[in-house]
Amino acid sequence: MIEAMRLVQDTIRYVSLSMGRGSYIPRSPDVVVKSGFGDCKDKALLLASSLRRLGVQANPALTDLDDGFALGDVLPTIRAFDHVIVKAVIGGQTYWIDATNFLQGGRAENLVPPDYGFALPIVAGNAQMERIEREELFQPTTFVSEAFDFPKFKGEPLNLTVSTTYRDADADSMRYRLVSQSATKLADDYLQYYNRQYPGMTSLATLSTNDDRDQNVVTIVESYELPTEALDTDDLVTNFPLKADVGISNLPAPDMVGRIGPVWLGSPMFKRHQCIVRNLKAQFVGPEKSDDVITPYVAFKARWSSTPTEFQVDWYLKTISDRVPAKNIGAYLRSRKKMSDNSGWNYNFAYAEPEAN
Repeated sequence: MIEAMRLVQDTIRYVSLSMGRGSYIPRSPDVVVKSGFGDCKDKALLLASSLRRLGVQANPALTDLDDGFALGDVLPTIRAFDHVIVKAVIGGQTYWIDATNFLQGGRAENLVPPDYGFALPIVAGNAQMERIEREELFQPTTFVSEAFDFPKFKGEPLNLTVSTTYRDADADSMRYRLVSQSATKLADDYLQYYNRQYPGMTSLATLSTNDDRDQNVVTIVESYELPTEALDTDDLVTNFPLKADVGISNLPAPDMVGRIGPVWLGSPMFKRHQCIVRNLKAQFVGPEKSDDVITPYVAFKARWSSTPTEFQVDWYLKTISDRVPAKNIGAYLRSRKKMSDNSGWNYNFAYAEPEAN
């Protein structure tokens, strides 16, 4: 199944043919193969036909890219759908596949289903709308680990090594990004990100990437250097920022005025950001008061540990529900602000006595 999926996803170029008959009727699989391109219904029919030839029960299924989660509450009509995917069943296990994806990772046991809510399989007889079940996230799908090595001796630079591990849907997104833009552009974007926080940062090595497509894990390693003069400029060392990038800014911040519908939180999210600071002159601590935010919709935690020369902090963010009811938007927005306020700490790493802001 996976080989057929990758063959259709990766080698048949997606081109929309939404004109006349092409708006509703897919081209035959042999025409799609010969031409080397097709739209969603073309590719879905090709994949379903290929899987059937392999003995797999498979059917195209209608869904909606933007409003798929509302399909369970409306009557199916032609205008209710704007996309076609595939439902495959092997040994009683259902797999939902979007044939228009590109470079999707994973095998059958860890394949990420498209997050479209509901789909209507095209089958003879009593076709019924079916829910596309979301996979619960048990580990972060993005884990950023930043290791700051402060100078051991005066005049030496600070070194920063960043290792980011992407899994599941986040790995699919990063894999696509790695092939859709140059490594130079990606490395420059990352360098600019760190230069905004630590002015004067320079790159030490070429961006390193590793992709285990079957496990659906992509790892990226970055190496930077901050010269001692940049570390001393504007007293950066005495007000050194440690900041978590766990996706808080991606959580919606709706206007409460006149809101009657729920707030959609998007696809499941579970992220972790770690900062390790080494070669310190004293033992540092995090805030005495817990900054955890636990709601029925999203959870945020911060954890720290230390030794006489090393300080580590980990932030975690996980969405629990896919929406916030209108009546609870006020409480949600207050929680979101608290998460944002506690996603970064500043430290004075210059003196023997630590000082946290």
